[in-house]
Amino acid sequence: MAEAAPDRLPAQLPERIALFPLFGALLLPRAHLPLHIFEPRYLAMVDEVLTSPHRLIGMIQPLAPNEGARLHRIGCVGRIVGFAERPDGRMDLTLAGVSRFRLTSELIVSTPWRQAEVSWDGFAHDRNRMAETDPYLDRAALFALLARFFAARGLPHDWQNLKSVPDELLINVLSVLCPLPAGDKQALLETPHLPERRETLITLLEFALQRGGDDAADDDEIMQ
Repeated sequence: MAEAAPDRLPAQLPERIALFPLFGALLLPRAHLPLHIFEPRYLAMVDEVLTSPHRLIGMIQPLAPNEGARLHRIGCVGRIVGFAERPDGRMDLTLAGVSRFRLTSELIVSTPWRQAEVSWDGFAHDRNRMAETDPYLDRAALFALLARFFAARGLPHDWQNLKSVPDELLINVLSVLCPLPAGDKQALLETPHLPERRETLITLLEFALQRGGDDAADDDEIMQ
């Protein structure tokens, strides 16, 4: 996968961004999201974004998994930090989460992809270089809960590689990987700081265990 140019984000993030509505997808600040792009409209969007100075794409969830659905008000913008073109024209991307945003108005545009004006107010801490920490994180209890959650669904799990990673990477990776419904993913995105995200994740896992059944999102892969 080719690497994009060095990280040179503008001092002020743009007020207008391209949107990639994707049901069940979760991108968080300072986390990474792999994407497989195959729809012509989104391939065209990526081509245009790659020529822009910031290379930003706004990941945002629709309220329903159907075409043209209304969007949630909060998403997360990601910067293309790696990409690879396949022989058949499809493309693999890696987005690095930069900052959450609040959608202020969706624009009427001639492009086949959606665009919006957004506000970055209230999310300044997302753009800090230093990762967040969680002083109250009980790793043993969290991994025990994860083992119960995955066992109840008959899913394989091996958390050995995650047991020593920094707090933020651990919570963000688990937020992305745990098979939770789209609404739960949105709740994790909207939590203000890492300790609240960890508390929300634990609550959602415990509630899913109490509820029983398979509450996973419909799609196992992030694709468009």
